[in-house]
Amino acid sequence: MIRLILALLLLAPAALAAESAPHRTPRAVASLVSDTDAVAPGTPYHLGLRLQIAPGWHSYGRNPGDAGVAPELDWTLPKGTTVGDIAWPAPHREREGDVMTFAYTGDVLLAVPATGPGPVKLHASWLVCRNICVPEEADFSLDLPAGTPAPSAEAKLFAQAAASVPRPSPFPAEISPDGVLHVAGPDLATVRDAYFIPDQPDLIAPAAPQALRTGADGLTLSMTRGDAFKPQTALSGTLLLTDAGGQHSALSLVATPGVATPATPLWQAIGFALLGGLILNLMPCVFPVLAMKAFAIAKLAGARRGVVRAQAGAYTLGVVASFAAIGFGLIALRAAGSAAGWGFQFQSPLFVAGMAWVLFAVGLNLSGVFEIRLGVEGAGQSLTLRHGLAGSFASGVLAVLVATPCTAPFMGVAIAAALAAPPAATLAVFTAMGLGLAAPTLLLALIPACARALPRPGAWMEVLRQALAFPMYAAGVWLVWVLSQQAGPNGVLAVLAGCVLIGLAGWLLRLRGRIGRALAVLAVLGCVGLVPLLRTAPAQAEASADAYSPARLASLREAGKPVFLNMTASWCVTCLVNERVALGTKTVRDAFAADGITLLKGDWTRQDPGITAFLQSQGRDGVPLYVFYPPGHRPPVVLPQILTESEVLAAIRGS
Repeated sequence: MIRLILALLLLAPAALAAESAPHRTPRAVASLVSDTDAVAPGTPYHLGLRLQIAPGWHSYGRNPGDAGVAPELDWTLPKGTTVGDIAWPAPHREREGDVMTFAYTGDVLLAVPATGPGPVKLHASWLVCRNICVPEEADFSLDLPAGTPAPSAEAKLFAQAAASVPRPSPFPAEISPDGVLHVAGPDLATVRDAYFIPDQPDLIAPAAPQALRTGADGLTLSMTRGDAFKPQTALSGTLLLTDAGGQHSALSLVATPGVATPATPLWQAIGFALLGGLILNLMPCVFPVLAMKAFAIAKLAGARRGVVRAQAGAYTLGVVASFAAIGFGLIALRAAGSAAGWGFQFQSPLFVAGMAWVLFAVGLNLSGVFEIRLGVEGAGQSLTLRHGLAGSFASGVLAVLVATPCTAPFMGVAIAAALAAPPAATLAVFTAMGLGLAAPTLLLALIPACARALPRPGAWMEVLRQALAFPMYAAGVWLVWVLSQQAGPNGVLAVLAGCVLIGLAGWLLRLRGRIGRALAVLAVLGCVGLVPLLRTAPAQAEASADAYSPARLASLREAGKPVFLNMTASWCVTCLVNERVALGTKTVRDAFAADGITLLKGDWTRQDPGITAFLQSQGRDGVPLYVFYPPGHRPPVVLPQILTESEVLAAIRGS
């Protein structure tokens, strides 16, 4: 018996040599471990911090996500002993409300490669959380004597940890400037779910959904860029995969910088932009301005061809210059780090109020309340012609300003491609959109047969001029309604008070003499005093559980529930029409209810960085955007921007 006790005492130091004294708390047991009991010169081995985390608690990975802190290891080593970097195991996703973190639970080993004998000392700190977060730290010491290496009792822990470390990806990967990850490989076509965790925080928004698309060429993940994301910079991280059989795996990859996705050729983007500009002529928000321009062209019937062409050229110049200015503005805002999208100016209450005042003033002018002679009567006089050219140029500017909320088909792809391209290509695409919008006016001016078809001037023109005032008033009313959702009652009061001042100015202009004109100018300047009321009102809490948020969408997707996502805005006429004729019909509502489809609505009327980021992750820079997520974890379906009831039903029934 005495011999047995002595043998156990002699063996005990060897058994304990590969693990330090543990540090215990109610939340975790931590210790320093080794995969060998002895060290031979030049022979590599492994050390590691072992965390045995209590049930219900978790710690964090290298990239903790939206919250948390990664464990830190501070080594004190004797001369000739070295350690390497942590081989981080693949974490799992831990959702905490609207926050997504990347966590470890259970028994976790953070292993490092090492060479050289001990004694090895480690100061480690880590964070454990469950409703509350508790920072913990401890000092450890482990003496590894020189000798013949032999696997320690803890060696199996290192083998298990090595199996949990993401394996190097055999597939090439590319990250686009807009945050789209493409991993090439036919073997990935059967992936059912994928999620990418960058090695460093703030590169990709953790809680935002990552839309998966698979095909014969591999998989694509559309991610939301984080604040630290840098285009044209490689992105390293872990790709979590789930195959069709439900098996999980993790790949470590480095994505090289690529082009924007979708990679639309420049010539194709220009073609889409030209076509989109043409279609804008049919949009209801542009019609009032185009009707006014058509009236101006009708007045030119019988004028010299050179005069007609000059007027059309001035209008075209106003359109193209305005599109170019918007393009410059978007480029500048994005260079400064702002996530601005198409139609961004309509998210400003001040801009919306200014447009409402301009349209109201134009309507008063057409109604005959006051006269601003911008026509070509007496076109032989150079001064009058210059006034006419200025009026045509102003009409082009106004057409573009009111056109942007009518995002037409083809324009979303063209604009997204343009903003991801070099500045010169961006401006080429925006110029093409302007030429498309101005094309009908140019054709009337440049083709003699079209010009001869114009009706001759007559008494009917005065009736038409006054009638055209009412579309202007209607457009102004619509803008007041948009403003009511941005700036609240104070904003409506300000814009209506401004309309009264503009009406007063128009009446004062009818009075002869300098006094009348001076008073008119003062009345218009009175609108400046209303600007402080045109502030974005604080957003009220959203009562609907079906308002879009990244967390809400991710939660529904993780549960495998079908979701129809409607990205819209009050100033987007196309959006409002689609909601009435396609999404709001009884047939579609009944189909959604029967299939258990949740309709999420993202309202972009106000500036919303989260919605802007989601639009950009889908290769879009404006609304509307419609995405259907089928049940389970199948890839989402993006629907056309001009919706019909049959297209919505076909998308959801095809799931």
